[in-house]
Amino acid sequence: MSSPTPAAQIDKKKSLILGAVGLFFIVIIFWKVIPQIGSYSEALDALQAMGWLPIVLVVVCVLVYLTAYGLPFMAATPGLRFWPSEQINQAAFAISNGVPGGGAVGLAFQYGMLATYKVAPASATSAITAVGIWSTFISLGFPILGVVALVIGGENGSSYIWAGILGLAILAGVIVGFTSLMRSESAARWMGRTGNKLIGPFRTKIKAIATIDLVAPLVSFRESMYDVLKRRWAALSAAQIAVSVTQFSVLYVALRGIQGWDTPGTSILLVFAAFAISQLGMMIPITPGGLGTVDAVMISLLVKFGVDSGEATAADLVWRASSYIPQITIGIIALVAWTKKAGQTFATTTKDA
Repeated sequence: MSSPTPAAQIDKKKSLILGAVGLFFIVIIFWKVIPQIGSYSEALDALQAMGWLPIVLVVVCVLVYLTAYGLPFMAATPGLRFWPSEQINQAAFAISNGVPGGGAVGLAFQYGMLATYKVAPASATSAITAVGIWSTFISLGFPILGVVALVIGGENGSSYIWAGILGLAILAGVIVGFTSLMRSESAARWMGRTGNKLIGPFRTKIKAIATIDLVAPLVSFRESMYDVLKRRWAALSAAQIAVSVTQFSVLYVALRGIQGWDTPGTSILLVFAAFAISQLGMMIPITPGGLGTVDAVMISLLVKFGVDSGEATAADLVWRASSYIPQITIGIIALVAWTKKAGQTFATTTKDA
């Protein structure tokens, strides 16, 4: 008998509403907010002035970034090769960023794709969770590094210290809670019982939590995650850092190419600071992948650091397009390539059950 594969429960009505809200904010940000910060017409002029060499460098950086994007699942899943890992992450990206409420759909596809590569349900759960958690850790840590980069780069970082403090506070809270949970089974049980007490007064008012017991899920979560993180935390950290650093390289090369490599240009530390601090925009869950929110913050910071508004907008548009268009394209190709394998795998599983 085959083991059941976990599936995400998708509320279609809620997904459509959330998708519509996200689309509304994306339109507002790119239509009204960003033009107040940077000029699209100036951005177009800056892009048209780019030579072939800067374009080639951007393409190279994008290819390196796309390669790095395939590392996290390979790092989190023993025995998983690079191409399946690349397929899983890129397909999830395409679905999560291209379908209303796509996060739940992408999660279901990750489970299904791991199943076709003979990854057990428990291992799949651990891998998906570990990749998500480590991605959050890195995203929260980057604003702290951004403030440090400002200070090293000679800028007054005091006005941005809030970003570092916010990132540090959230990151510290998450790490403390996560470490406490991983420390022992008794700690997991204590956290579950404490959670039950905290939600107790709301059980009669919120039907969804009326009978929920947090102890068993937390203990199960700890058991599934402990071995993965104990053995693979370093590989996971390296993989997620590689994704963020290579994504930053696209932005930096694009900006320097627009400014001209024969000019002093903007310090790499200041560009990194703008990139790193803007990642806090991903914590605002109104648009997929921080689309629009991250862009507005990044352009604003680049302009604040002395970059011409048109050049800042052009660099952001190159960075965003390079992050989205190739990944969604590869994700679609990966889904098509996976479909045939999935059909064969599940047909065999059903026959043997």
